[in-house]
Amino acid sequence: MKPIYLAVIALLLGSGFASAQSAWDDIRGALYGDDSVISQSAHVTLEAPYRTSDDARTVLGGQIIAPTGQRIIAVTLVIDENPAPVAADFTLAQPQAAFGFRLTTRINGQTPLHLVALTDAGERHVAEGYLKTSGQGACAAPPGTDPVAALATLGDMELTFLPALDAPSESVNTRIAALAGKVGALDVDISHPSHSGLQMDQITLLYIPLRVVGAVEIALDNAPYLSMSGSISLSENPRLRVSVPEGTSMAEVTLHDTDGKVTRARTGLAAY
Repeated sequence: MKPIYLAVIALLLGSGFASAQSAWDDIRGALYGDDSVISQSAHVTLEAPYRTSDDARTVLGGQIIAPTGQRIIAVTLVIDENPAPVAADFTLAQPQAAFGFRLTTRINGQTPLHLVALTDAGERHVAEGYLKTSGQGACAAPPGTDPVAALATLGDMELTFLPALDAPSESVNTRIAALAGKVGALDVDISHPSHSGLQMDQITLLYIPLRVVGAVEIALDNAPYLSMSGSISLSENPRLRVSVPEGTSMAEVTLHDTDGKVTRARTGLAAY
């Protein structure tokens, strides 16, 4: 994880989360200082259920369309009340007019959500929402697989290309088609236990050391496309889906975990 995100975790754990709004104020200040943001932006759509069906594996996502004449260069997903509120941070090596993603996450309790998109003009566009949960405390819940057995497949990835990143409603689909043209999608299914450092081994009753997905790098047609910084807020065996430009014919994904393991997967696809 990047140092700034570790600082955010330390700041928020010490703050006691006086209120949902103050949590976001603290996070925003730690990430962006006094820089302005455009709240409730029409250019950003946050995808989240009203209530989680599984706190340990909740799909969150977003669809972003840059303002006319601008391109998206970075996207940040924030789960305000999680121990690691910055769930994922995307940096686009190839700035895009439109970008979408979905990601399986852990939700520690009911929480506000924020999705921040940075454009090449320096504008930060923000969408926000609120997520209710079953209150399972997923970040500290026991892992679903044996910690030792999970090491055998740690870092394995399965890549799948899809015709498009389907949007949650016709209106969003229409906006993307009209303003950004057709896109495809890459699905990255990752085998990784995502040990949060807050989980206890049910046999030894000792805490399992932190080991999570640190970064995912995606190259398309032999050129860097994006990198994603992970955190303990990613689910066990996380699945990532991102939009890719029309006409992409090859993808290579490199995974770095926080213990230094590096794995790669590669696939080809027919042009859309």
